Amino acid sequence: MKRGLVIGRFMPLHKGHVALVHFAAQWCDELIVSMTYTPGDRIPGPLRFEWLEKEFESLQNVRLEILLDPFDDESIPIIDRLPRWSAFLKEKIPAIQVVFSSGEYGFQLAQHLAVPHIAFDLDRRNVPVSSTLILAHPFRYWEFIATPARGYFVKKICFYGPESTGKSTLAKQLADIYHTEFVPEVSREMITSNDFTIDDIIRIGKAQTERVINKSMSANKILFCDTDLITTQIYCRHYLKEVPPILFQLEKEVTYDLYFLFDIDVPWVADGLRDLAEKRLEMFHVFKDELEKRKINYDLLKGNYSERETQIIKKLNQYLLDE
Repeated sequence: MKRGLVIGRFMPLHKGHVALVHFAAQWCDELIVSMTYTPGDRIPGPLRFEWLEKEFESLQNVRLEILLDPFDDESIPIIDRLPRWSAFLKEKIPAIQVVFSSGEYGFQLAQHLAVPHIAFDLDRRNVPVSSTLILAHPFRYWEFIATPARGYFVKKICFYGPESTGKSTLAKQLADIYHTEFVPEVSREMITSNDFTIDDIIRIGKAQTERVINKSMSANKILFCDTDLITTQIYCRHYLKEVPPILFQLEKEVTYDLYFLFDIDVPWVADGLRDLAEKRLEMFHVFKDELEKRKINYDLLKGNYSERETQIIKKLNQYLLDE
């Protein structure tokens, strides 16, 4: 049995890594893909390991390992760390017969392990990218990020504010313009009136959070969200006079990169659920105060739908350019 080894941090997992693993798997009866991490990593180790599991689940001869890096010290040249690394790997992953890599370190590691080394795409001609480049400018190198890892880099845009201000309409329109996904106000799929209970609102909060997380996995760079958990809390407090603690916990599960606060200077339109026409100004200040209380920066949108769309596109295009 030929037992091979690929090591890496996979921060993030990109198509160069994927190509290396598929190449190595062809040579081996069993290929160990070992991911190292430290508690202070920019991208948490368990999350990166989930990406590996999703990407390579169909490769039957690939075995994934996650190892805490006990020798993490960037001040020490890698060549000086390799003797300790090789001893560590011999203990954790014995009986390695061949090392595969796309970097010069692979030759040296193989020498310390006293096994052959097989190089793949050392000059990065097949996949001209690195993790460093992706971390610096993820959108410039978007096509090189492995599919399971893209959700981490998706920028979530929250359309926020009182009812009947154009949030749903613009979320759909802008998702089409940017060839991406949007998340609707999930409560409209779950209730038909404003006569709901605490249990109903908890289910809505969980469903909204889950939808955002799931849609992030398939979005193209940005995800437009028609609401957030602050909004859920506001309406829960208004109609039920209390907010269950779980809504504040769910709020922490999703972080939005940009907030657009929609002003009320557009006509109010009834739709069967909206019933706060006489309280638009009051509700606008409630929404605004919640953002300011949390010190969340936001862009205030005014004008008709077309003008709002133009303001959003201008802001987003500059934002995406900076990324």
